[in-house]
Amino acid sequence: MTLRLDSLKSNKGARRRKLRKGRGIAAGQGASCGFGMRGQKSRSGRPTRPGFEGGQMPLYRRVPKLKHFPLVNPKFFTVLNVSALNNVKDGSTVNLDSLVKDGIVTSPKHPLKMLGNGDLTAKKLTVQAAAFTASARTKIEAAGGTCEILD
Repeated sequence: MTLRLDSLKSNKGARRRKLRKGRGIAAGQGASCGFGMRGQKSRSGRPTRPGFEGGQMPLYRRVPKLKHFPLVNPKFFTVLNVSALNNVKDGSTVNLDSLVKDGIVTSPKHPLKMLGNGDLTAKKLTVQAAAFTASARTKIEAAGGTCEILD
């Protein structure tokens, strides 16, 4: 026997008849149709929206406020403190490429972010980075340098 679309049949017992609710006791789901007597869940239509917990803050809104839930799109940076710029030549442009060339940064996976830890001896540097902390910006500009944000 060959298998053709017109000869396909479902297995015996695979297709059950639809319950006819509200059609009397003999039908099995008469009168209240299995919804019980009274109350919000016995009324017609969807009684509450999905996730509704009776006015309590629902789980899907509680969960992100709790600890240990990771950020969806975290930003990663190659971080460098201002104190590391003391080894750079005065009047030069500092960016991720020049820092790798000088050997100050060894693994440049992500864009550069300047942090304000340490002191910067008076050097006029043009620092190009993706982000600066407020303290790093003030220390670089106090030494006579400039901060340029790269996209």
